[in-house]
Amino acid sequence: MNDKKELMKSNDKIIEGVCGGIAEYFGWDKAIVRIVIAVLILSTGTLPGLILYVIAAIVMPKPPKQTKEVTKPTDFDDGTIEAEFREK
Repeated sequence: MNDKKELMKSNDKIIEGVCGGIAEYFGWDKAIVRIVIAVLILSTGTLPGLILYVIAAIVMPKPPKQTKEVTKPTDFDDGTIEAEFREK
């Protein structure tokens, strides 16, 4: 069993998924991480914080692609089976 967590970008992203990936890795709330990162970027004079964010965006791996499950639409399902007809 491999329960090793890996730090990677998040699919739930606003810019590059860096903050979401950090939040998922540590189990924190994504909104709190985004606010803390924004405050840190603004308090460091913007440029150093932005450089670190860009480096993290380049270095962190992308998450694996998620496949969407294809389902048939059931909006018009009236309980009849395909090829079954009701007589009135």
